[in-house]
Amino acid sequence: MTQATPQKMTELTAIQTHWKNYIGGAWKDSETSLEVTDPATGNVFATVACATIDDVNKAVDIARACADSGELTKDRPATRVALLLRIAENIREITEEGAKLLVKENGKSLADAKTEFDTAARYFEYYAGMADKIEGKSIPLGDDYIDYTIYEAVGVSAQIVPWNFPVDICARSLAPALAAGNAVIVKSPEITPLAITMLATACQQADLPDGALSILCGVGSEVGAALVAHPKVDQVVFTGSVPTGKHILKGAADNATPCIMELGGKSAAVVFNDADRKQFIDSVAWGVFFNAGQVCSAMSRILVERDIYEELIEEVSALAQSVKPNSGEQVELTPVISEDQRQQILEMCDTAVEQGARLVTGGKALADRDGFYIEPTVFADVTPDMNIFQEEVFGPVIVITPFDSEEQAYELANATDFGLVAGVFTNNLSRTMRATRALKAGQVFVNEWYAGGIETPFGGVKMSGFGREKGQEALYSYVNTKNVAIRVS
Repeated sequence: MTQATPQKMTELTAIQTHWKNYIGGAWKDSETSLEVTDPATGNVFATVACATIDDVNKAVDIARACADSGELTKDRPATRVALLLRIAENIREITEEGAKLLVKENGKSLADAKTEFDTAARYFEYYAGMADKIEGKSIPLGDDYIDYTIYEAVGVSAQIVPWNFPVDICARSLAPALAAGNAVIVKSPEITPLAITMLATACQQADLPDGALSILCGVGSEVGAALVAHPKVDQVVFTGSVPTGKHILKGAADNATPCIMELGGKSAAVVFNDADRKQFIDSVAWGVFFNAGQVCSAMSRILVERDIYEELIEEVSALAQSVKPNSGEQVELTPVISEDQRQQILEMCDTAVEQGARLVTGGKALADRDGFYIEPTVFADVTPDMNIFQEEVFGPVIVITPFDSEEQAYELANATDFGLVAGVFTNNLSRTMRATRALKAGQVFVNEWYAGGIETPFGGVKMSGFGREKGQEALYSYVNTKNVAIRVS
């Protein structure tokens, strides 16, 4: 079947069963395919062309030619502004159908899927506003010299996108890369590869130059590894697990290819006894159970001042027991992405019990429905020596630990190898400011989990990675600084 275009998208999304890769402005099939499963039913509903090493080489060659020719940089930057705004408009036009497809392959709620496309459009609008403002500096060196800096596009950016927010995270890196004038090759996730192809359709319809974007779906250990190690790739952007990130860094090392790495977290919310409890429970609903906990910056640990510890356990447990699992229109808890993911979560829950954690509620698969659902789960009395305190679960599981002093709270919060986000809930301003300094994380939320937006830089420290996405800061990850020093006498 021919890949759909925006005009035909509303007709074909519901019936299209096979999808192609997008390489340098053209849709390309392969001899082999990967199956795509609906997490809400466990049934295969589509296939996608499985890219080959030859496809990788072709995509890189086309991207290299595009970057070297200055296809996106030879005209005034205002040209890129208009281009990105057209892409944003096209994304909004296909949001309704794209969201339905994202629900089908990812198990999201329809509202969350629509938000993901809306966020993707916002990334293009936001970075469109910056594409004509990438300005160098004049550096004074005295009367004998003129010195200035120029920002130049990195060149070919290889971007490896995770399965949990494929459209959102693809746009998060793609938009600033294009705004800076780069050519981009996206490695899409094998298990959620379909909705992301609609970004290619939006770009193609906006007259993005051929070669400026390719989207390949293939086995990560083959296609992803070949892309990372390719000598003509100038940059690697990766969001995913620590083990995969380490492999990517090793693959990029031979060519000294610079990387932006976002590697997940084990983020803690520190809750003091003066916190607004309703405000906190609202944050738990989003921070723990949104997208079935499959969020790198999820509130996966709660550290609670001891005098409210048992009360808060009851409140969090009541919330967990009230969450209704489903997928589609009205959703509070969606399925996890696969049976393998569900089994991994359940094994971590079993290990937590064996190590002495108190299972307050949940901890089991939901047996009354098809698909990959798991009960909202709460553990209490979790200590730093337990696996579930240290390791990312990536599921609807929360662990709760008491603390007796402010100093101990920050020590516990920082007692993992991760440092993506952290949070503090208190009405004491002085304590808030102490917390923001003491918590070792790339971003700190105060009295609301997931505070911030596309305008705010996002990234981690420690094993959570390095580099920043989002905000103005991200744009400068996609350019190199060149200094020009001229002796004039």
